[in-house]
Amino acid sequence: MVTTRRKLLINAGAGFGLGVLGAGWHSATRAAPGARKLVMGQSVPLTGAASEIGLAFAAGAKLYVDAFNEKKDAPLELELRQLDDGYDAARAAANARKLLADGADLLFGFVGTASSTAAANVAKEQGAVLLAPFAAADNLREAAYPQVFHVRPSMADEAFKMVQHAATIGHNRIAVLGEDDAMGRAGLAAVEMALKELKMPPPVASAFVPTNSTKVDAAVAAIGAQKPQVVIQASLFNTTAAFIRAMRKSGYAGLFMNFSMVGMDPLFVALGKDIRGVVISQVVPSPRSAATPIVREYLAAIDNSDQAPSYESLEGFIAAKALGEAVRRNGPGLNKAGMQKALGSLGDLDVGGWRLRLRAGVHDSAWAIDLVTVTADGRVIR
Repeated sequence: MVTTRRKLLINAGAGFGLGVLGAGWHSATRAAPGARKLVMGQSVPLTGAASEIGLAFAAGAKLYVDAFNEKKDAPLELELRQLDDGYDAARAAANARKLLADGADLLFGFVGTASSTAAANVAKEQGAVLLAPFAAADNLREAAYPQVFHVRPSMADEAFKMVQHAATIGHNRIAVLGEDDAMGRAGLAAVEMALKELKMPPPVASAFVPTNSTKVDAAVAAIGAQKPQVVIQASLFNTTAAFIRAMRKSGYAGLFMNFSMVGMDPLFVALGKDIRGVVISQVVPSPRSAATPIVREYLAAIDNSDQAPSYESLEGFIAAKALGEAVRRNGPGLNKAGMQKALGSLGDLDVGGWRLRLRAGVHDSAWAIDLVTVTADGRVIR
């Protein structure tokens, strides 16, 4: 399937219609008179290194919350309370505590590997649920975190898909570039695990760059010296773009592959025509694929907003819908105390032609992973 990226990026620099959020915000929508509220507490980077990703994910969640509350048969009102953490894990932890202290029934949609871990630990301490962390480390899927529910595949799943594709096209010299943070280290570990599972050689090289840094010369020298056929990147769009440009300038003609958390739209803005041939893992359907019911629902909501469709926004919409389904099945009595049981009972959940598995003890996603490439003129090829 081929879709055009340029239309998706019209509002990329405008904060996806969320510029009014500031440091704290909640959705203001109609609900049935006297309806009880279920409060979602979210901490996201509305400013800082990952703000483009955080704003888009938050915008998609807001779209669903607003649409849910507009329905006359909604059993209760969803309220989305949101704080800015600037992509800082310490601020995310403080925000998580504040949100729960102020009455949030669950934590929802924290963005970033370190921030998601911080939120999961706060949720564990306080007997709360964390639903739909974005780019969480795979250890949050283990039995030690039964209160964390994921609506995206693991980093291990994404790494396996990328490494498997590399093997299919005859490439076994794989290097890894990561930011020197929790996400980068988790990405390297996921690639190493995938290589081992597929009985392939370990990475020929790996290098780390400071978070959101464009100082990539040392990493380019270390990785380029080993002549990899593929470089898998676990980094945000600024670092990713700088590294790709520098590697190509050095003469590297191999393949670049990226975890989904890179942020496709901001990467396209950062790279322009240089994005040609770059492969990006995606964990939700194309945000323009109206053949999928959940995407049609999302696009109908988009039509009543000033947002532009994006993968990150669609993921936020789907994540919020998972909670909406738990509310519908459990009725107006659903609260913080019953949240873990309610989410754990959803089982194999179809959110509209796209399936999630949120079952007790596993909390695993069954969504397909797509590898897409972007052409120099902005087309996405699946």
